[in-house]
Amino acid sequence: MWAQACELLEQAERLHRRFFQVHRLVASRPAWEPPVDVIETSDAINITAVLPGVPPDTIDVAIAEDMLVISGRRTLNITSDTTVIHRLEIPYGRFERRIKLPPWRLRPGEPIYANGCLTISLFKSD
Repeated sequence: MWAQACELLEQAERLHRRFFQVHRLVASRPAWEPPVDVIETSDAINITAVLPGVPPDTIDVAIAEDMLVISGRRTLNITSDTTVIHRLEIPYGRFERRIKLPPWRLRPGEPIYANGCLTISLFKSD
């Protein structure tokens, strides 16, 4: 039963890559991108990434050159070898989202994780 569940997961991932990705994924590349909102105010850029079911301590946030990079992994927790998967629509595996930043000086605030959403404020510097 466990082998069947793993095979179904692999099939679902292959189908997802085939129909929703322009290129083939390499194992080290992310399997999915979380949706984000990017909202600018007079003093900051606020970015919210939707990451339900992803523990906050497994999320990495980095600023690399002119990009904000949010990455991590959502794992599928199957606790029984008798589990039967009837539908698998939520993406699992490694994720990464890159957001191009404007050419301003930005000072990152403390990330906030609440209700399955990660919010990062980048404050404009003078």
